Amino acid sequence: MKACKALSVLSLVLLASGTVLAQDAVKVDPAHYKVVLENDSVRVLKISYPVGSKSTLHQHPDTIVIPLADSKVRFTMADGTSQDVDLPAESATYAPAVTHNPANIGTAPVDALLVEFKAATPGTAALPTSRSNMTVKTLAEGPRGAAYRTTADPTFHEPAGSKHEFDQVVIALADTKMSLAIDGKPAKTTWKRGDVQFIGRGVAHESQNNSGKPIDFVIVAIK
Repeated sequence: MKACKALSVLSLVLLASGTVLAQDAVKVDPAHYKVVLENDSVRVLKISYPVGSKSTLHQHPDTIVIPLADSKVRFTMADGTSQDVDLPAESATYAPAVTHNPANIGTAPVDALLVEFKAATPGTAALPTSRSNMTVKTLAEGPRGAAYRTTADPTFHEPAGSKHEFDQVVIALADTKMSLAIDGKPAKTTWKRGDVQFIGRGVAHESQNNSGKPIDFVIVAIK
């Protein structure tokens, strides 16, 4: 009898563990979450919720979310509590790991990018407080990284071979022309709003504003 009880408890634990592991947003809710970019440092998800739509309970590690449009979301937690949150366009929010079930309770679709941090522990790289020919405003920060709204001057240019000690997720806030060549690969020269690029720490790159006017980006820097 004791052996049967122990086996039953073990089965429940394994079942619960499997359920937790299965609660990846992309796996349980692919209609609303799609992978834009993934590597050893981050996974970037495109979030799209039509008005009135709801997800299913799922998990995220530590994240930074960047809404591309104004929206309002109700987050229902695993314990049943909920919170209604306004998400202004082109803002950013750092959130610790969470299990939740979001619902779009606003009057417009949810359109956002979510940067998930994948490292087991936070890094130690020093993050920038300023950059040449670029204005930098901190939007959100946490133990693993920070999000900055940046405006590249018309003269902005990082020469070939430039390197940083932190990872970067670069997100365009408008259709524009910015040349970005990473690790000797062909340069990306044309950007659409919401386009995403990743620059790894220590990786040589070159970037230049070719638009003739200031360009706005969100840069998520990872320690």
